[in-house]
Amino acid sequence: MPDKATSMDVEILDVQAVNKKENRSFTAKRIKVHPKRVYGSFRAFKWGMMAFTLGIYYLTPWLRWDRGAGAPDQAVLIDIPGRRFYFFFIEIWPQEIYYITGLLVMAAVGLFFTTSVAGRAWCGYSCPQTIWTDLFLVVERFVEGDRNARLKLDRAPTSISKIFKRLSKFTIWMIIAISTGGAWVFYFADAPALAAQLVYFEAPPAAYITIGVLASTTFLLGGFAREQVCTFMCPWPRIMSAMMDEDSLVVTYRDYRGEPRGSHKKGVAWGSTSHCVDCNQCVAACPQGIDIRDGQQLECITCALCIDACDGVMKKLDLPKGLIAYDSYSAHLQRARGESAKLRPVRPRTIFYFVAWALVGVLMLFVLLNRSDLDINVLHDRNPIFVTLSDGSIRNGYTFKILNKANSERSFIMSVSGLAGAQLSRVGSAAGLDQESTLGFTVEPDKVRAFRVFVSVAQSGLSAEATDITFTLLDSGKGTEVSYMSVFQGPAK
Repeated sequence: MPDKATSMDVEILDVQAVNKKENRSFTAKRIKVHPKRVYGSFRAFKWGMMAFTLGIYYLTPWLRWDRGAGAPDQAVLIDIPGRRFYFFFIEIWPQEIYYITGLLVMAAVGLFFTTSVAGRAWCGYSCPQTIWTDLFLVVERFVEGDRNARLKLDRAPTSISKIFKRLSKFTIWMIIAISTGGAWVFYFADAPALAAQLVYFEAPPAAYITIGVLASTTFLLGGFAREQVCTFMCPWPRIMSAMMDEDSLVVTYRDYRGEPRGSHKKGVAWGSTSHCVDCNQCVAACPQGIDIRDGQQLECITCALCIDACDGVMKKLDLPKGLIAYDSYSAHLQRARGESAKLRPVRPRTIFYFVAWALVGVLMLFVLLNRSDLDINVLHDRNPIFVTLSDGSIRNGYTFKILNKANSERSFIMSVSGLAGAQLSRVGSAAGLDQESTLGFTVEPDKVRAFRVFVSVAQSGLSAEATDITFTLLDSGKGTEVSYMSVFQGPAK
């Protein structure tokens, strides 16, 4: 970074001056932003992202996935009553919440990586607030017209035509908002069944409350708050500076080409004047209502619509595109000095974020591929910790839980090791409390079963007050087994 004042410092001062001049303080009355529709590669990319993300959101609950008899066939389902999360072939139980934690860590590190490479690309193309605001703007343009028509309608006095257009717009917005909340609740119950219940007003009250809350927030944030959410409510613009550096790509106005800006006189060669004709098309296209020519600003979400707007003007003027473009701060300074510039997306910061993201992903995949479909848990009785039987032997009680993650019924044989001569018995068995060296259990598919088990041994077989033992559960069908370490308590020696 250069020691002397740079063009970025000057731009920041200019922004502050403009803000004071236009009275754009925190408490100033909001000036409603009416972005103009533009055409270009970035706008087309945003259309594609909108269709892709909304398609995933609205259609995913309706996808089916066969998991066998007795299991839900919804591909993605958050089953709160059943305490289960289904994602296609993956089934996550409550004790496997670390998978969700891993996904959240990957999402956070992935966002850090994206920001370090391309600034607020998430905000500009994938953020739900951006997606639904874009969708609401589509409706607004369809009903009220493009920017100039909407500005004219705002200034127009109240009339039948104005009321009709506003009511039509609000009605479509509300349909979209209700569909948004409705799609969300479908992730928590069987979508076709819940849809029928909602239509006939037979759904649980929580479903209607959730739809109402999400519909109202979507309607207000996407229809009215819009850019204010990004500027005042979202914390990410304040956090992202820690992930960015002078080599991060951001939407940049190339002032060395555009300044001093002004109208171009016919017959004057472009080589002796700047390329920015001060047409303000970049400002009119900005959904945040800012002027990118004032430099980097907190409000900019790097959606690049100003690039499309400016490139369109450059094409009409038969000038090179790229007066506004994605560029890094360091490359911009190099070009301003007439030097050759090179972008550096691969650098220590981005390598660190990518490696961290990949490591978490590989670790999660390894654990997922090697996880067992059988789990056991043993809880020793706390009171009493042991019982002396009439024949002098010592008995300990345990609560034995078997988790069968498979979609079929399974039979198991339990044994205990580490205690010579130990005998097992189970409460509720057909044989009462008859003692055996092993016990048999049957567990239904995709269920957790709890059993009361007693372990007994003669006092002569105990050499200490506490003896480590191991419970082993053998799947009689597959031949696989799992073990659990516990302790056998006896009288003090």
